[in-house]
Amino acid sequence: MTIQKIFLSAHFMVLLGLVVFTFLPFYTLSHTFPIEVWFKQLSLFLYWTGAYFLVIKVLLPKLLYRNKGALFALVLLAVLFGASILNNRFDNAIRFTEVVEKNLPASNAGNTSPTGDMGAVLMTILVCGIGVIIVITQKIQQDQLQKISSELAFLKTQINPHFFFNVLHTIYGLTDQDTAKAKDSIYTLSHMMRYVLYHSENTTLEKELEFVESYNKLMRLRVPPDVQIIFEKPAFIEDVPIAPMIILPFIENAYKHGISSIYPSFIFMSVAHTHNLIEIEVRNSSFGSGGGELEESNGIGLTNTRRRLNLLYPGRHTLVVDDNKANKEFSIHLKLAIA
Repeated sequence: MTIQKIFLSAHFMVLLGLVVFTFLPFYTLSHTFPIEVWFKQLSLFLYWTGAYFLVIKVLLPKLLYRNKGALFALVLLAVLFGASILNNRFDNAIRFTEVVEKNLPASNAGNTSPTGDMGAVLMTILVCGIGVIIVITQKIQQDQLQKISSELAFLKTQINPHFFFNVLHTIYGLTDQDTAKAKDSIYTLSHMMRYVLYHSENTTLEKELEFVESYNKLMRLRVPPDVQIIFEKPAFIEDVPIAPMIILPFIENAYKHGISSIYPSFIFMSVAHTHNLIEIEVRNSSFGSGGGELEESNGIGLTNTRRRLNLLYPGRHTLVVDDNKANKEFSIHLKLAIA
């Protein structure tokens, strides 16, 4: 449920509680009360409703949150005393106590007004207090979401330049060797940049895999021809959402640490989608030179990806990292539970 829906449902519950408190005690009695009694109760209901929305729409956002605490307290006190004055004026005008006692059995005499002066004040305090709790809770949730959004934006500003720096370095190396390939690489990079610009908030698995294929196309230009590069993906890709640029740092890591100009090298990439689960596996050859130190040796890309996963998929992902020195293989296995 979104914050907005929770907020609206909280309003509804508060108003429903006011209706029950204001009208139910009289409605359940088997006596017919004059219209003045119901008019008084309606006036109190409207007063409490107004006090509630005054707190959540004006007093908190316009006064308390703008460091006008003294004025906030004065207005709130005026609202509380106003409930007592309104209740007393109505009681005197319609002789409320006499009317209620006249319509109640003798056994209930003395318990005549469920909304006496003190009851009106206490109910106003309760209504205003609930309003304060709801608004403060909503603000805390919004601040947390804003903090998470800001952190995600900061992490992406680090990941994207890190990626483009590596790609541009590759293209630069081609300019003197193969002009045609360099031009083709620039064209591919322009499509990748468009993806980053227009899919910065959300994307689909299909588009993300197209982006990975473009990256592989560029990186193949700089690796030795005998390096085995395998990319497995589903033949049919459903239109499922995924966070953008969440796969790439693991593949960057494989190219950075899994390629050797001396030893046989390989990179294996696999993406599978079943029901509400996306599984990503990346394996590469390891040469004992830091290729398995995920946090310390592989740059900001992977460290930030871990943090992004914690923010975007809290409790809905598992990341297993294995540095098998016996088989000289480094691997990551990521599972994402999608809605």
